[in-house]
Amino acid sequence: MTNEEKSALSTQFNRFLWSSVLITLSGCLGNIVDGIIVGHLIGEDGVSAINLSKPVVQFYMTLNLLLGMGASMIVGHALGKKDKKRVTYVFTLAVIFNLAIGLIFSLLGLFANGNIAHLLCNNEQLLKQSEEYLLPLLLGAPAYMMMWTMSTMISVDGSPRLASMAIVIDNAVNLLLDLVFISLFGWGITGSSTATVVGHLVGIAIMLRHFKYKNNNLRLSLTHDQPESLNIVSQGAPLAVASICLTLLLLTANTTVLSTLGRTGIFAFSVCMNLLQIYNLYLAGTCRTLQSLGAIQMGSGNIEAFSLVVRKSLRFITTSMAITCLVVLIWPSIITWLFGADEGAMISECNRALRVFALSFIPFCYIYVLMIIYKLYSHHNMALFISFALSLTVIPVLWIMARTMPQYIWYSYLIAYIIEGIVIYVLHKACHIQFKLPANA
Repeated sequence: MTNEEKSALSTQFNRFLWSSVLITLSGCLGNIVDGIIVGHLIGEDGVSAINLSKPVVQFYMTLNLLLGMGASMIVGHALGKKDKKRVTYVFTLAVIFNLAIGLIFSLLGLFANGNIAHLLCNNEQLLKQSEEYLLPLLLGAPAYMMMWTMSTMISVDGSPRLASMAIVIDNAVNLLLDLVFISLFGWGITGSSTATVVGHLVGIAIMLRHFKYKNNNLRLSLTHDQPESLNIVSQGAPLAVASICLTLLLLTANTTVLSTLGRTGIFAFSVCMNLLQIYNLYLAGTCRTLQSLGAIQMGSGNIEAFSLVVRKSLRFITTSMAITCLVVLIWPSIITWLFGADEGAMISECNRALRVFALSFIPFCYIYVLMIIYKLYSHHNMALFISFALSLTVIPVLWIMARTMPQYIWYSYLIAYIIEGIVIYVLHKACHIQFKLPANA
């Protein structure tokens, strides 16, 4: 690559990266803002209720990764090969799949909200608020699914700035309506999740502008030479498996922490999960950029350009993690205060848990990025193994720690991720895996 080509790719990378970071806000900042406002206006139990409902949002993300992100990777390859017919067909399938799934969850919200709330929360003191927060979240499922799909697709198709603007406005609307619905309308915790859904609808409306652009490649068409449904699922499977395992982990961890440490423990864990959302801002942003831009480079067969994208991705995530971890280690009380903690026991437990989790998320982030790299290099089995291991390793470690050393339960994640890193290294060497351009790229 010439210096001009490297400079152009670096500029493109930065556009994709910061757009992707802002896009990720649609999936996590809404929860963070909800937690902060609810913590101050409703109390610690409100924060816990939001966390107990997070497995539902994570399951939305799982299905979106399987269908939306899987489709966007194919669209990226097709754009690299200038195959517009395949682009329109795959985009159409993604829209249909995500809307259909969203409508199914809306029906569940109408007829089974109470049953789902009981499944997520076994504490009567927290159950009512969990159920109230969950109802708009289920009814608004189509907005969640389409927001993530649209933002990813139009970014790949050359409108990352529009996607970024839509996300910023989405979250501004969410923040404003949180205050209006909770404080002025008196809707309580129901107003918090309602505000998030309305924000997503506004964001979707803004992104529709992309389809008026002359260079838009995203059109609705079901005409193509061969079916793509299995290809979409195959591309998104490693990410989706990792996400579904994370859903299981959230359910298991919530139940384990609540039964082991009670209200104090589940509040501390809720704040730590919000800290994970901060890490997720740059982790998901990096991975979206690596997937989208990396897929385009792979599709064009430019391995040198792809390697540059990988290096810049690793550099960004390392710097971001170091800064975040340092802030949490030095000032955990700031984060605790943000979520409205005012009981001494909760503040103490939360500060202790935050310091441990700040370190635990570092190996998690590296392992997640490595999974994307394995996938792009077509080492599908290794990517799939990491997808399972990312969350499933934590569950037995958490179970053992809760029953043998409950005072050290917060170290479960760190121990599990260290074990995973060692196993991945051993498998990489034992299987003689090399990072080379795939034969079908």
